Amino acid sequence: MNTVKVPFSVKAAIICVGVLALMTMLYEARNIIVPIIYATIFAIAMTPVVSFFEQKKISRVGAIALTILLVFVILVTTCVLLSSQMATFADSAPQLESKFYELLNSTITWASGMFQVSTTQIKSYISEAQTNMLHNSSSAIGATLSTVTNMVVVLTLIPVYIFMILFYQPILVEFIRRIFGTENIDQVNKILTASKTIIQKYLGALLIEAAIMAALNSIGLLAIGIQSAIIIGIIGAIINIIPYIGGIIAVLLPMLMALLTKPSPSYCLLVLGVYIIIQFIDNHYIIPKIVASKVRINALVSIIVILAGGALWGVPGMFLSIPLIAILKIICDQIEVLQPWGFLLGDTMPAMSIFKIKIKPKKPKVKVEQ
Repeated sequence: MNTVKVPFSVKAAIICVGVLALMTMLYEARNIIVPIIYATIFAIAMTPVVSFFEQKKISRVGAIALTILLVFVILVTTCVLLSSQMATFADSAPQLESKFYELLNSTITWASGMFQVSTTQIKSYISEAQTNMLHNSSSAIGATLSTVTNMVVVLTLIPVYIFMILFYQPILVEFIRRIFGTENIDQVNKILTASKTIIQKYLGALLIEAAIMAALNSIGLLAIGIQSAIIIGIIGAIINIIPYIGGIIAVLLPMLMALLTKPSPSYCLLVLGVYIIIQFIDNHYIIPKIVASKVRINALVSIIVILAGGALWGVPGMFLSIPLIAILKIICDQIEVLQPWGFLLGDTMPAMSIFKIKIKPKKPKVKVEQ
């Protein structure tokens, strides 16, 4: 039977159409897929605690319920502690508002002198922008309410998903094994074990990094005298979980707070300097020792997948990008055909022999005796 050789252009077109169709499906079904992925990751992280309770002769249902209850109590306690800091932040809101308008007026005066534009004209531009914002506020409020409603539904569904995934974990694992057949059982077991291990270690490392960063941020901001330093430091530590991009975003809030609450703009530079030092410590000591040792993904791939995750699923996608790409690397490393892709995702640097010029040694001349 003659086989038809498919041209490379046709193969490339089929792959591009397939990838586009997959991305469209993932985007359209994001409200279903994202909560399930989060629930799966959290369920894998909770598995050791469930196993611990089961070893204490507690039924599987009781062990799962007790684990979820324990996590819920920890989250509620954390929220209560944060709410006390948020109350302090809310009390200073009127002062921040007055300081904002004072800063706005001084900026208008500076811009008027710099660009030779009257202050009345600048204020008319600002009032026009406010009017446009008010016209669009109804749709914005509707979108906000829809987003909040979706978040409440998701937060309600995730614990249910976690309970079901933990309860039916043996069925789900056996289902994956049977899909790939008995001939691939060893390879499937390796992938499942490695994926579970790397998720548990990665989440544990992130919690440790976030706690250290929250402490460093809060201490640095308290030393400068920034208002609501603890809550801002914690928020910055949570945002910093997003690799590379989070550190840049996290510094904006304390700089804005310094600009609104301090008499001199030099405090913004002090905040920037403190955060640069903290980021240096994080990038050169905390991440290599705690986080990077668990997930070996190179920086270029990390930035690309974070941006792609944000474009596909928003902020939740940015948090999910690194764990998902780490699991993809494990799968690629275990399958021989996909091992080059696993090597591309990793951070192992090969020897740059392409730039080395090989000089052949000269053969010694042999004297021929006559």
